[in-house]
Amino acid sequence: MSRAFVKEDDQEEVPIIPPRAHLPEGFVNYVTPVGMDLLLAERKTLLAKRASLHIEDEKDRRFAIAMLDGQSQLLNHRIATAKVVQPATYRTDDTVRFGATITLKIMESGKSEVFQIVGVDEANIAKKKIAYTSPMARILINKSEGDTATLILERGCRVFEIQKITYK
Repeated sequence: MSRAFVKEDDQEEVPIIPPRAHLPEGFVNYVTPVGMDLLLAERKTLLAKRASLHIEDEKDRRFAIAMLDGQSQLLNHRIATAKVVQPATYRTDDTVRFGATITLKIMESGKSEVFQIVGVDEANIAKKKIAYTSPMARILINKSEGDTATLILERGCRVFEIQKITYK
């Protein structure tokens, strides 16, 4: 049918599904046990939202369902590709690996910060959780206590000393 005979009102708006946290090509989707629990809880929430949708307007309802289904599809792919890593298995390891909680001394200020290296979906800088794919995590991986790591920034460098490594 020609577009000339289609009413503007009949056109469905296609939902734009926000992408999940970026997982670079070629990287394994590592997650901590907590990260996997968060993904599964998110799926449960999305399913509950879909089941409890009460929108009278049919067009708005279809749009909301398409949006939730799109989010669920992306989430289900993340869950299906997730490889859970148990940080506790590194208990005797003295090097930084996925799941490590690291105490860093910022050399310029002398202040200490604590970060945990986690999967991309669990990363949250406000909670001091950094993705293992981030530049910060990548300079720390395979380092040991007492080692320094240099993060190259646009305006210079920031040097960190690894003070403590733990696995919970």
